[in-house]
Amino acid sequence: MVTTGDVRSHASKESCWVIINGKAYDVTDFIDHHPGGANTILRHAGKDATAEYEPVHPEGTLDKHLPKDKHLGPVEPNDGGETDQPVSTSSNGDGKSTASKQNPLSVLQNLDDFEKEAKKVLPEKAWIYYSSATDTLSSHINNRTAFSKVSLRPRVLRNVARVSLQRDIMGFRSSLPIFIAPAALAKLGHPDGELCLTRAAARYNIPHCPSTYSSIGHTNLAACLQAEQKAADNDRGSLFFQLYAPINKRDGALKLIAEARRLKFSALVVTVDSAVIGKREEDERYKARLDHDSGIVFQASSSPDPDPNLDRPVPRGAHSSTLEWDDLVWIREAWGSGPIVLKGIATVEDVVEAAKRGVNGVYLSNHGGRQLDYAPSSLHTLLEIRLFHPELFDKIEIYVDGGFRRGTDVIKALCLGAKAVGLGRPFMYSLTGYGTEGVCRAIEILSDEIQTSMRLMGVTDVDQLDMSYVNTALLELEMPRLHNLRLQGKL
Repeated sequence: MVTTGDVRSHASKESCWVIINGKAYDVTDFIDHHPGGANTILRHAGKDATAEYEPVHPEGTLDKHLPKDKHLGPVEPNDGGETDQPVSTSSNGDGKSTASKQNPLSVLQNLDDFEKEAKKVLPEKAWIYYSSATDTLSSHINNRTAFSKVSLRPRVLRNVARVSLQRDIMGFRSSLPIFIAPAALAKLGHPDGELCLTRAAARYNIPHCPSTYSSIGHTNLAACLQAEQKAADNDRGSLFFQLYAPINKRDGALKLIAEARRLKFSALVVTVDSAVIGKREEDERYKARLDHDSGIVFQASSSPDPDPNLDRPVPRGAHSSTLEWDDLVWIREAWGSGPIVLKGIATVEDVVEAAKRGVNGVYLSNHGGRQLDYAPSSLHTLLEIRLFHPELFDKIEIYVDGGFRRGTDVIKALCLGAKAVGLGRPFMYSLTGYGTEGVCRAIEILSDEIQTSMRLMGVTDVDQLDMSYVNTALLELEMPRLHNLRLQGKL
């Protein structure tokens, strides 16, 4: 057996061992390939990394990605050495259970309430990861403020006793015009992680699109959906596969697509706005503090060589930085005839291009404000499509996410032409501390808000929602292109 002393003697970048769940691993060769950066591993060099590792990695990750000769074996218990012990996730570090800190689910009346409750119990690392956005936070804030610039136009004296909220979403007949958007590392909020989301999706018959970096393996999520369907004797719920093209673009993507097909995921959602990772300052500030506390000394990198022909790693390039439109050909061939949707579109020009390329849909998103600062909200892009290329709504399905918190937010997007709305952060907050029941409560709240607002607007089916039910004048004032055309007398 390996001793803790053995592990402590390998605490450098040149020779790095860690302990995870009582076993030692040599991760030296993997340091520079870790998606979270080398320092994420080096902070735990020679120590127990279980608390850092478990919430963010699916079961079997080490077996899948680390060669067998790097599995060093069990660590001898109580050999007199000291290790960093995993922190209990049941008490948040102060002896109080998370349940005692949070209000009962019945008290929560809107999705913003879940964010407040999550902040009470999430460790600092998890809260920063869930809530952070890029640079000045402009894109993140703009996502929310855009809704206040679209008002509703209700109609009265209509029979609204019965309403239908059903919508076709990427080939799946959903009970609601919403789906659970990709968001990684749900185990930071609850030990069951994304299982909570899949269970709730099945129970309310809506789709769940797990992240490539789901903290629960996709195989387990597919098994969870099947178990829910078998228990209820129905086929409610659906799983879509979100794809980040890896750095080894084609080979890595083909393996992920093959896994999605094997597990019978029903749609492929290709994220296209992540050639590099945005600068999320709160995230980076927190990691820098950890590095400092761990004794990792900051070293300024040399100035990048301006020669574009040099083969250098792309800064912040966790995914493929070479993914381009022509790659859709082999992606389609690998995926087959099922729906393909491009996530991360932010301009009408790229929607036009996507329609030419034959994909089934586009997913307007600025990544929750986590990628490009000052990127438009999906509501702005929807209006841009409506004003300049309305024919696109008949050619391609258009989905949206970003800042949606209220039933009226969903309704405004549907009026502008969105097929359905994805929500990410709100569902991550809803599972925090509450698990599956929290996600179910969040879906119920949103469903109630949508139904109530539709009735007050005189609408009985989501398919009836169109531009006649909204006033977009204030949002149009923020569209320079529209303003310039009006000045030129072209509108």
